[in-house]
Formats: sequence, structure tokens, C-alpha cells
Amino acid sequence: MSSQKVAVKSKPNNLIAGATGDWEVIIGLEVHAQVASNAKLFSGAATAFGAEPNSHVSLVDAAMPGMLPVINKECVAQAIRTGLGLKAEIHLKSVFDRKNYFYPDLPQGYQISQYKQPVVGEGEVEIDADGETLRVGIERLHLEQDAGKSLHDQHPDYSYVDLNRSGVALMEIVSKPDLRSSKQAQAYVTKLRTILRYLGTCDGDMEKGNLRADVNVSVRKPGDKLGTRCEIKNVNSIRFIGQAIEVEARRQIDIIEDGGKIDQETRLFDSVKGETRSMRSKEEAHDYRYFPDPDLLPLELTQDYVDGLKVKLPELPDEKRARFIKTFGLSAYDADVLVAERSSADYFESVANGRDGKLAANWVINELFGRLNKEGKDIETCPVSAQQLGAVVDLISSNAISGKIAKDLFEIVWTEGGEPAEIVEKRGMKQVTDTGAIEKAVDVIIASNPDKVEQAKAKPSMLGWFVGQVMKATGGKANPAAVNDILKAKLGI
Repeated sequence: MSSQKVAVKSKPNNLIAGATGDWEVIIGLEVHAQVASNAKLFSGAATAFGAEPNSHVSLVDAAMPGMLPVINKECVAQAIRTGLGLKAEIHLKSVFDRKNYFYPDLPQGYQISQYKQPVVGEGEVEIDADGETLRVGIERLHLEQDAGKSLHDQHPDYSYVDLNRSGVALMEIVSKPDLRSSKQAQAYVTKLRTILRYLGTCDGDMEKGNLRADVNVSVRKPGDKLGTRCEIKNVNSIRFIGQAIEVEARRQIDIIEDGGKIDQETRLFDSVKGETRSMRSKEEAHDYRYFPDPDLLPLELTQDYVDGLKVKLPELPDEKRARFIKTFGLSAYDADVLVAERSSADYFESVANGRDGKLAANWVINELFGRLNKEGKDIETCPVSAQQLGAVVDLISSNAISGKIAKDLFEIVWTEGGEPAEIVEKRGMKQVTDTGAIEKAVDVIIASNPDKVEQAKAKPSMLGWFVGQVMKATGGKANPAAVNDILKAKLGI
């Protein structure tokens, strides 16, 4: 896939104003996604989060003498699934390399990673940002092992090391420098996270560090050659990614406009102070002295194996979005909201199948999601099942209940449970569709308010007041359409 195919045209509203004119920010991301696997990349040690320090460490993870790595087949399969989900080239032969650097939480003194021959090559991710649909190029995806964690706040004089993460499988997904704004970068990570979660290859939990990004930022005058980039390490929230880009771009612009130059370096983002600060000079590939790991043979795959994984992939967000728009007549916005999480999309589809898709979407997005957000719940902990919400939609569609009654019914189902149709029957919540009964209520309201009648004849918008009075008199059970028709006839509007 050529970079030209996925090139992104910057729009004027993406430019950043400086003292000497407008500047363009160039962004590339290296996203580290923890592979969803019960065991580590080269050992059988567990990967569960929250365990006691150093309780999930095998002899391989601790780099004891004579211990040899053995590749975890499922981690390889997860990387391939991810590559397929990113419409990327899968390399049937890849090589594991040693990336040499020394740090207390890296027991081997090197990291097993992939350099020149990664398992996944070029792909792309489609995003909607800054008012347009953009294709962001993927440079590569490679597998590597995570390091451990240094703890500096446990003792006034010593640092401690927890090796539970040592050897955990990571997918490093490297984008091309195709992003031109913080909003685009946030949209990209959000979309990437959604794809990973649909595939089941990474849970995307940024709070646990299971998805984090190194953000490369440079600035230039529009049309100029690329500027010197700085890398902001380990940004662990989508909100912080946006903030880090904004402050780093402004820092670089200010330095250049003051006559200085940008040093290529690695920086950290301080979300409290809203600034980036220098961590170390940026390493180049030769600094790591890469060479093929002598303990691991090249990874060789067959096309049949890759095709077998491809056949079993789930429907991905873009395809599901297009199908929802076509099948259920949804707006692009509603479809985007519904496909953001696979569980939400599945829930909606259960509610919508065989029913009015737009009505179902309205209830899932506005009533259900609104209530879930208010109470801090998600679809997995939702007290109203798709079958129950579908039954509410059925009652509205059949005119058994009005929209107002439906909201009361939803509240009962949410707090008490039960079968919606039975609740409506037992509690006398059925909508009054008998025009004779509605007509009687209308006559009473008209007879009691002669002054309002005259006002309504002169100002038809007053009809709403009469509708409200009739609905109040009937306990909200009167069919609103029938009430409107009868009132218009009676008042001669």
C-alpha cells in the first residue's frame, strides 16, 4: 500500500497561528496494545492485572541463566487478527530481534522485539475528524515483550522492581505521519481501540496501561519539509493525547519563532501542569544494536493458516456501521454511537431486529445509554435486557402505550424488572384509543375554558395547551394523535 493512497490533506482550520504566520502540526503515533492472552509472549506465566508484585514471574521472565523463550502461538494469532482488521499485509515470514538497552526493570538487558521483518506490514484506519473522512496509514505492527515496572514511591531510599509485566505480549502499531490535528489523533486512537475490542485482541483498558501511546510531534510551515520531531512517551488517555499534542506543538512553534531549534528528544507529558518536559535525547535504531535473537527461529506462517483466521473474524465497526445505516435507516451519527462498542451494537441489534430501527435506536441511545451514563453502568451491567426494551418498543409501535407512558414503564422495568406487557396490563397503563372517551375529556376541557377557546381560534399554537390538559385529565393515557385530531375538529382550527 503506497503512502500516497492514504495521504491526508490538511485543511486551513487545522493550522496553528503563530507570530510569523500559520504552522502545520505533523503527528504519528506508536500505540502499544497489550495482547489479550492468558500467558506471556515467551513463557507460561499469567498476565492477570492486579496481582501481588512479582507473583506472575517465570524463570524465563526473570532471565535466569539457561532459560530459553518459547513463542506463544495465541499471541501470534492475535497479532495476525489485528493486522487483518487493519486491512494490512501479513508477512508469512518474520523475525524476532534483540533490542539492547539497560534498565533495572529489564532483567535480560535487552527486549525481544521485531525490527526489519515484523509480522504485519502496511495497512490503514479510516477516521472521521475535522469534518471529513480520512485514511490514516499504518506503517507496521510488530510483536514485542513488555518490560517490568520500577516503583519509586515505596521507600525513601530505594526503588523497587515489579516484574509481573515483564514478558507480557505487546503489539506496537505504528502509524504513518498522516495526522494533522489533536482531534484527528484522538479520533484515530479511539477508532483503533474500537477495532481491537471488536477483534478481542486487546481490551483497550487505558487505566490499566493495556493501551498506551507514544506520540511523535513536529511542526512546519505549510508545504515545507518535515520538521524535527519529539516523542512524548506513554500517554495513557485519549484526552491526554489531545492535550499533549496541543502543548507540544505550541512549545515547538514558540522555540522556532524565537530563533531556536528543536532537539530530537523523548519527552513526558505532565497533565497537572499542562506541559511536556525533556526525558532524554531520542535514541536512533542503531543505538539499540538490533540483531536477530539467536534463541528464536524465524516465524514462518502458511497462507492457509492466515486465511483460517480471517474467515473467523467478526464484523468490524465500519462494516457494521454501513449495515446499520442501510438495514435500519439510521443516521450516520446514530450508527456511529451504536457501533462504538461491540456489546452496545449487539444489544441494539437484538432490540431492532423485526422492529422499527429508528425507534429502537432512539430508545437505546437516548433512554438506555442516558440512564447507563447517569448511573455509571455499562451494557454488561444493564438491568434492562434487550428483550425487555424490545417489548417496550413493541408496545409503543402497536399504540398500546404512548411515549410518555413508555418512559414510566421503562422506569419500572429498570428499577423492578418484569415483563413490560404484563406490567402495562396489571397496572392499567394502556393508552386510551377509544375516541368516544377522549371526546368526553375534550368536551369537559373546552366547556371549562371558554376564554382559552377564543384565544386558540385566534392563535392556533394555543392547541398545545388543550392537548396538555386532556393528557393530564386522562393520566397521560390518551392517544396524542387522536387528542390532536378531536381538538382541531372541535375548535375549528
